[in-house]
Amino acid sequence: MEIDILSRLSALAHPQRLALFRLLMRRYPDQVAAGELARALDLKASTLSAYLATLVQAGLLVQTRAGTSLLYSVNLAGVRQTFDHLFLDCCRGRPELCPPISMPSATEPAPRPERPYNVLFLCSGNSVRSILAESLLRHEGGGMFNAYSAGTNPCSAPDPRVLDLLRTCGHDIANLRSKALSTYRCPDAPGFDFVFTVCDRAANEECPTWPGQPISAHWGVPDPTGVPGGEAEKALALKQTYGALSRRIAGFAALPIKSLDRVSLQHAVDDLARLPEENVPS
Repeated sequence: MEIDILSRLSALAHPQRLALFRLLMRRYPDQVAAGELARALDLKASTLSAYLATLVQAGLLVQTRAGTSLLYSVNLAGVRQTFDHLFLDCCRGRPELCPPISMPSATEPAPRPERPYNVLFLCSGNSVRSILAESLLRHEGGGMFNAYSAGTNPCSAPDPRVLDLLRTCGHDIANLRSKALSTYRCPDAPGFDFVFTVCDRAANEECPTWPGQPISAHWGVPDPTGVPGGEAEKALALKQTYGALSRRIAGFAALPIKSLDRVSLQHAVDDLARLPEENVPS
């Protein structure tokens, strides 16, 4: 076991290997293609391959194959084994000495503020998917949620096709605008109870730590504006994206949040990301 621990700590001691591991932890339980990892971290294929091999050999990542693509995900059993050894064995029966003081207890209640829950949706441009999610939660939330959205590299304004679709579906679009992530990093910004990424690019980026450790999840959906074809194909893809996010957000709004502990709530929001995709009638 000591050899395994040393191998794992050594694998994580390199800054770029640590960045790779942290990216896949943010994407868990997704399986991410090597090419996407290389683009996200700006690594040469040969360099990435060496880093991945080290982390797989150390038992921190799992490699699978889908056709000609190699996919990678965190080996959560190996990660848990590592922390069990460090925090339980090394503490010699005194585990209260080891856990980080700032880490919330797994069994403590989920957030229960007196105000509505504050929910932030993140994507790269804040022009399509996060705008849809913000508007949908405002519509579905029944007064239980304050919905916000932002982009890691925001566009100047929401996509007009998104605004047209929302208007057609009965949403109020008066206050929708594209915003930078920094908008919600100022002292008077709302404290967030939930933070969801809705595009892979935003999930792959190293975002700042949010005060209060909100519940987070990755609800990635493909970019409907990037599908091949003309306006008819893009319009259909946009409706399908609206439908996919609508199903997730309806499920989220229906969760018994006040009766769940943090672990149960985290599992519930993670499960919503794996709802099967369904086409939306035109």
